[in-house]
Amino acid sequence: MKLHTQRLQTLDEIRAFLEGASPLDFTVPSRPEAYGWIESSLCQLGYLRLGKADKGIVRDYLIKVSGFSRAQITRLIAQYRRTGRVRDHRGRPANAFQRRYLPADAVLLAELDALHGTLSGPATRKLCERAFHVFSDQRFVRLARISNGGLYNLRHSTAYRRQRTHHDKTRPTPVAIGERRKPFPDGRPGFLRVDSVHQGDLDGIKGLYHLNAVDEATQMQCVVSVERISEHFLIPALNPLLDSFPFVIRGFHSDNGSEYINHRVAQLLEKLRIDFTKSRARQTNDNALVESKNGSVVRKHLGYAHIPGRFAARVNTFSSGVLTPYLNFHRPCLFPEAVVDAKGKRRKRYPYANLMTPYEKLKSLPEAEQYLKPGISFKQLDEIAYAISDNEAARLLNQARTELFQYINTAQQPAA
Repeated sequence: MKLHTQRLQTLDEIRAFLEGASPLDFTVPSRPEAYGWIESSLCQLGYLRLGKADKGIVRDYLIKVSGFSRAQITRLIAQYRRTGRVRDHRGRPANAFQRRYLPADAVLLAELDALHGTLSGPATRKLCERAFHVFSDQRFVRLARISNGGLYNLRHSTAYRRQRTHHDKTRPTPVAIGERRKPFPDGRPGFLRVDSVHQGDLDGIKGLYHLNAVDEATQMQCVVSVERISEHFLIPALNPLLDSFPFVIRGFHSDNGSEYINHRVAQLLEKLRIDFTKSRARQTNDNALVESKNGSVVRKHLGYAHIPGRFAARVNTFSSGVLTPYLNFHRPCLFPEAVVDAKGKRRKRYPYANLMTPYEKLKSLPEAEQYLKPGISFKQLDEIAYAISDNEAARLLNQARTELFQYINTAQQPAA
């Protein structure tokens, strides 16, 4: 356990370890070692002086490394709080039954299972018999006559699970496309969160897809509709999607869907010198911004009903030509403000003063002109933003949406 006490000395290191970001390897210790390590860890980290949230992080860390249950760790922490020590006070029962299989047998069985890949009970019994009778390995003297039930009970024992338990990060996909991490825009525009929205299938007819891209810093958004999600339709749609943003695109973050995690998309982004990242395992909020926009924007304006893929061009005219300008220049968005409370926890607040359109947010950034693409100025963008009022833009949006769905419904009606 020296590896842990040397390297995980701060709460930040422990958080990274619990999130799977730390490459630290370890083996679950035996019970006596675990008690001593838990006591030294609680002392080193100053557990009794920590806040409630930090205590929870330390508790999860102790559970993961020691292999103890949450209830066991809770009892040991309570003992440490009372006495300042962590000791095993369990005594041997007065009339204990003699154990047929010792902890050493569980360790030996774990070693055998690790070598052979945890075979079935009968196959494992045969291996134990052969080890003792054929190859004269005296360590298997008791396991050579074990029953199926006894073998499975031994596999569930604490001594066995300590040997076979291992913790490591989620194994990465063998396709090395995109970096699995969260983007860090640092308040700069140009870091897109991208996701796909499907309009459903009906009676074997495929529905179209919407590509939804949202800038993290300004919430400027572009919605593009395509007939299919394959590379044949996706790649031509990505170019106008990236071109629709007035600032230089620096990052492209998606989930792990194959529509984005493929070599053609990677080559396109590499050609444009755009950083390609993808969501991490067990981090459900990595792409939360665009997923929330899927519901509050795409589903709100285009609904959940099935739209056949053959209407993709017509829908794209609406989504990219009418819906996208309305979202960027006329629809106010709330922007969070990080606040540290009295307990040291970071919380997000959404003050009314931060309510503005994405375009206003872009203009409010310090030295915002430096982020614009060459040939684009705020004077040009102002002409688009203030050409019509917000209410007039909403009327045009609703009118265009009504005409779109009237056209789709009429085209799908059978001829009389």
